[in-house]
Amino acid sequence: MGKSEYITKRYMMRTCEVIEMSPKNPEQKIIKRVIALEGDIVKTIGYKNKYVKVPHGHMWVEGDHHGHSFDSNAFGPVSLGLLHARATHILWPPRRWQKLQPMLPPERTPLHSDQE
Repeated sequence: MGKSEYITKRYMMRTCEVIEMSPKNPEQKIIKRVIALEGDIVKTIGYKNKYVKVPHGHMWVEGDHHGHSFDSNAFGPVSLGLLHARATHILWPPRRWQKLQPMLPPERTPLHSDQE
């Protein structure tokens, strides 16, 4: 895999919504947005450390409702091994049917990435 292909895959991974097993309860699936990948430094929202460098084999995920979401700000970096799938659409309730657009809120971009 070439460097530009790897960077493209990193971008797609970072801007997608993922379905993962909850770190606290493996029977539960949660959907979160990938904010940072291994090697990235992220400014946290209420985590025990203000800044975190995402360790090898992990990702930083967040929900849309900052401060009220069970995400990496509550439990820290998540092992890539808990990644289950990529969410592409909202199907329920029917009035919300839509394709999910890859998006990373500008204020949540990593402060530094090892890939830069």
